[in-house]
Amino acid sequence: MPGDADDSVASPRPVSPEVRATRPPPVTVLSLIVAAEATALLAAAGWYAIQLITGAPVLSFWGAVFTLALLLSFSAWLYAVAYFLFRGFRWPRAGALVAQLFVLTIGFPTLTGGYTAAGFAMLVPAVIAVVLLFNKRVISFASRAGGAPPAL
Repeated sequence: MPGDADDSVASPRPVSPEVRATRPPPVTVLSLIVAAEATALLAAAGWYAIQLITGAPVLSFWGAVFTLALLLSFSAWLYAVAYFLFRGFRWPRAGALVAQLFVLTIGFPTLTGGYTAAGFAMLVPAVIAVVLLFNKRVISFASRAGGAPPAL
């Protein structure tokens, strides 16, 4: 019925711009870094798939298919982390930190192994992301629980 009290719950109430939480710039930068890493993984998966299709020698075909599936799933996972971090959820901070630690683990040997451009391309964004993950504005903004409305 139109006069029920439940109608007010279903319809969104307007929120004034002063009350609405604004996304701090470090959250946007952090989300873009994670999304760029996801794009890099997706590009690596595409290159790997092309190599697999064109008949590049592999020790195990099904092992190569599994590696391709891992690259695609990790890319999708990182896109989800970037998206939900941008929206202010709490759980992506841990996922982003784990991803950066993996990137650092691969980036240092790459850098010291003679591939300096690739090493720096991995290390610099990962270090920036780790620093931003512990920024107080990022922690404050990205504290929304799964079923909670956006922070007001």
